Amino acid sequence: MDGRLLRQALLGSLAWLGAHQEEINRLNVFPVPDGDTGTNMMLTLQSAVEDIKESQATEVSKIARIAAHGSLMGARGNSGVILSQIFRGFGNAVQGKAELTPLELAEAFEEAANAAYRAVIKPTEGTILTVARQAGRSAMAAAQQPGATALSVLKAAAAGARAAVERTPSQLRILREAGVVDAGGYGLQIMLEGMLRSLEEVESELQRLGPSRPAAQAVLDLPEEGWGYCTEFLIHGRHLDVERIREEIAALGNSVLVVGDPELVKVHVHTDEPSRVITLAATYGRLDRLSVGDMSSQHRRIREAAGNGEPGGDERPEAPAPRRPNGIGLVAVVSGAGLIEIFRSLGADAIVEGGQTMNPSTQDMLQAVDGVAYPEVVLITNNKNVVMAARQVRDLSSRSVHVLDTHTVPQGIAAIVAFHPERSLEENLASMREAAGHVQTIEVTHAVRATRSNGLEVAEGDVIALVNDRLEQCGKDYGSVVRAALEGIGASGYELVTIYRGQQATDSETERLTGTIRGAFPGLEVEVQSGGQEHYPFILSVE
Repeated sequence: MDGRLLRQALLGSLAWLGAHQEEINRLNVFPVPDGDTGTNMMLTLQSAVEDIKESQATEVSKIARIAAHGSLMGARGNSGVILSQIFRGFGNAVQGKAELTPLELAEAFEEAANAAYRAVIKPTEGTILTVARQAGRSAMAAAQQPGATALSVLKAAAAGARAAVERTPSQLRILREAGVVDAGGYGLQIMLEGMLRSLEEVESELQRLGPSRPAAQAVLDLPEEGWGYCTEFLIHGRHLDVERIREEIAALGNSVLVVGDPELVKVHVHTDEPSRVITLAATYGRLDRLSVGDMSSQHRRIREAAGNGEPGGDERPEAPAPRRPNGIGLVAVVSGAGLIEIFRSLGADAIVEGGQTMNPSTQDMLQAVDGVAYPEVVLITNNKNVVMAARQVRDLSSRSVHVLDTHTVPQGIAAIVAFHPERSLEENLASMREAAGHVQTIEVTHAVRATRSNGLEVAEGDVIALVNDRLEQCGKDYGSVVRAALEGIGASGYELVTIYRGQQATDSETERLTGTIRGAFPGLEVEVQSGGQEHYPFILSVE
């Protein structure tokens, strides 16, 4: 296997993962409308493939290294970060090699799994980690057979992954209760099967052309010039038809990725006519986070970098003179106009828009951190699915980055309130973590799928309450669900409830909820703030 064949395999992997993305999303055990596993893995792999498509390198080591860098920069959510570590391990194993023997390919698969295990502080069996390890072991067993080929090794890896996925419910109770396999593990299985399908097509083509034709010639050559304009944006609306949008966008370009739900759609496309894409998209709803990049310059940069064996990258800005006495900057991950304004008013120097439903990538956070005018930066995550990607920023940034792994927005608000510009970094981190730990969070939304979790039978559309990230209550109306959640945490012993109202919440619903809380807990002070967050009508902070 040389670099061109590996590139072809990864392109096939992306196509097959895209075909199964929604199927993977539906395997998520939690019924909350968060960034789904299939979407996060798809966006991460998309980032890896974007970079290798721009490279003309034929050495397997260079393609693997560029893909590892791309996957790291585009990593989203826990599944995306673990996937980036799988790429990293594979890349490390093939350093300096122009092509791989079957045994070297198997060894690279094994090291990919080992790297992923090392990246997770407390590895859990029955997840993508288990599937990666079994894929590596199966690949190694196949490589040691007489007459082994790259194709037979990959076929064994895919079969091993499939068998491991089927065993995941026996390893994790939460999967067994929900009657599903692990979503991340299944995503990796699909990726390996996509690679296999791609190489089988190459082999079939070679057999048709005759044995004298080299493998590299069976792979489509990449264009010498750019790939048009990389156009990305979000569409906000109601009753959005994701399939129809995908079809119409696909007719205007290539490398199309259209994911989302009836209220929020993420679009990525390479096109020679970005204005046509934007005009079409605007007919569906309000556009947000619009980005149009000329890929010709990117193409040249990455080709030059690949020729030197280095992944491409932008130069990072130098830090201007700090304004705070302690030289500490603050970056927060948050979405919703009201919540963004709250964090800014409390001193956040930069905001990374994201969190629920759209986990930001490592590169999104890196750009925000490197743009802050301080040598030390505290990165406040506000979502547990953002933490792993945020930790990757520490090794990539020109700043000294300290990740404050808050799991909810109320924890993040409590933490940033506790920050003091006169205190040292150590004092601030200690006080911020302590403040975050004193907050109870209740997140209220509607179940996007039927499931059984934490002993609850949840129907699609039910009102559900997550207490400190754990599904605790479900019902048919906001008042009864929130009241039960507050009773569960002993709210009578607290002083203040702050309700952050989301986009979906109406005036009457907000008034009824506040009335219910005041009636059931007369000793609590109740405040309402405009959060503007999507998908979560109400987020409650209990202090």
